[in-house]
Amino acid sequence: MKRIKEVYPKHPSPCNCMNIRRAAHAVTQFYDDVLAPSGLTTAQLGLLRHLEVTEHITMSELARIMRIDRTTLSRNMKPLTDAELINVKPGKDSRTREIMLTQNGKAAMLSGWMLWKEAQKSIEEYMGEADLVKLTQLLSKLEALVP
Repeated sequence: MKRIKEVYPKHPSPCNCMNIRRAAHAVTQFYDDVLAPSGLTTAQLGLLRHLEVTEHITMSELARIMRIDRTTLSRNMKPLTDAELINVKPGKDSRTREIMLTQNGKAAMLSGWMLWKEAQKSIEEYMGEADLVKLTQLLSKLEALVP
């Protein structure tokens, strides 16, 4: 498990948005570093996990469920399609495409999931239970700014 330094050398910005963006970047980088041996990023692992649960789904439905725009979803899908971790085929009509997890995708997702659990535990230990509960509540409140 990756250990996290208990030092706070970074000074906060007077801008709340900047502080939140910096924190999100740091957390994403931490998870991506832990996930690196799997060959997946945090965004890619999240996409594969959603596909595991939904099996066959259209791009629009997946973007809605993941709460991201279709452009971001397409960008995140490209390396997964190239690596044959997901399969994209025409949907029920000419305007839709269905996305499915391949067997290789399932294996990669399981590998990444084990590493994700390590990252998750490291964050839990670093933050402590009470702070993490409060942070989760505050992040949910912030996400509700945009319906």
